[in-house]
Amino acid sequence: MASVANDPTTTDDVLELFRRGGDSLYGGEGVTQLEHGLQAATLAEQQGAPSELIVAALLHDIGHLLHDLPDDAPDNGIDDVHERLGADWLRSRFPDGVLEPVRLHVQSKRYLCATEPGYWDALSEPSKTSLNLQGGPMDESECAAFRTGPHYDAAVRLRRWDDEAKVVGLATPPLEHFVPHLQAAARR
Repeated sequence: MASVANDPTTTDDVLELFRRGGDSLYGGEGVTQLEHGLQAATLAEQQGAPSELIVAALLHDIGHLLHDLPDDAPDNGIDDVHERLGADWLRSRFPDGVLEPVRLHVQSKRYLCATEPGYWDALSEPSKTSLNLQGGPMDESECAAFRTGPHYDAAVRLRRWDDEAKVVGLATPPLEHFVPHLQAAARR
């Protein structure tokens, strides 16, 4: 198995997390955590994103694999704050180009609900449920502040891949396909 040249644990840690918990269901969706991550990363790769953003797409929901809450936690009124858990875990392993879009992907959903007509209606029911726990649509001042952030564009791109990455049975490359992107994006 390939590893990052000067930090062999980074790639191995990612692969191990997906091996251990990737088969768990992605909330109330019909795909697993691994399928969801692979679909998002595949979309990013197909659109020519740089390795850091492809890795962010692959790992944007890694926080779901870092807690012991049940898959239906949002249905029980619990926000698992997976974006923060994921960002904390990624912080020592990857640079801001990976970390920040992951940290901001929930904020991006809140932003798009506030600014894009029809976005809310297109969300899946589980995504609408979690949005209510995550603060709902942003207000005008939150939107303005969000747009000024240096990772605004990357976070919104990631959010769109996240929304599309819920297709049952969609063929994607295997996890190992993304190892070169993990290696390229890892903190040096």
